[in-house]
Amino acid sequence: MGRRPAGRHRRAVGPAVPPRGGGGGVVDSHAHLDSCEVPPAELVAEAAAAGVERIVAIGVGRESSERAVALTREHPGVHAAVGVHPNDADGFTDDDIAWMRDLCADPKVVAVGECGLDHHRDHARPANQRRAFSAQIALAREVGLPLVIHTRDAARETLDMLAAEAAGHPVVLHCFSLPEHLDEVVARGYVLSFAGPVTFPKSLDLQRAARDVPAELLLVETDSPYLAPVPRRGRPNRPANVAHTLRFIADLRGVTEAELDELTSANAARVFGW
Repeated sequence: MGRRPAGRHRRAVGPAVPPRGGGGGVVDSHAHLDSCEVPPAELVAEAAAAGVERIVAIGVGRESSERAVALTREHPGVHAAVGVHPNDADGFTDDDIAWMRDLCADPKVVAVGECGLDHHRDHARPANQRRAFSAQIALAREVGLPLVIHTRDAARETLDMLAAEAAGHPVVLHCFSLPEHLDEVVARGYVLSFAGPVTFPKSLDLQRAARDVPAELLLVETDSPYLAPVPRRGRPNRPANVAHTLRFIADLRGVTEAELDELTSANAARVFGW
């Protein structure tokens, strides 16, 4: 594959987009379509019927990243992010950067990730996670694509690495779970993507973050097939369910669902460059 033309994607989040004039349909900014039990074609059709116009299919390794890119060729509303999840970092080599670089040349690839740090389980040694994360930050800067970040039980270390290695680069904190760091991440201009947990009754700190985050830094996602929102909690998640999260956050912010739809869709278009 050829390299992506320089400058196709912005390297800064940029100003807020007015809520009227640029959205055009709900965006699920993070879904693992290849991990769902339902065939991707059925999920995409169901989501479209629910008003979900675009889905970012996420890669967590070579095979899932390649499948995500393949889905973009079958479904015009699907875009892809390619990366290596921190839980799989023990086997990370320079070859991983090579195949990611090749995939990033595809115009339907809109981000590098999900990548980051995860110390919740011992799936990969911390040093290897840091090495893989650092390499993917460098790749995102090289190809001019935003980073999609996974962090679990590693908030301070993740934020410190981003400050040191990704300053000024677009960052999406997927399934935002760091409400205690809201002021810091907002000051850095990171985009916060909220998933089903924001709808859980006990997630009061997360709900305050979704209410208070500046409008231009807000996205919604499903993380399908995980973390289904209320009223689908406990069931396998699907991209169509992003409408429940959108509606919940609209109520928190005191705006209409249509207004938040246009806002978050315009934010996704700006961040991901479509």
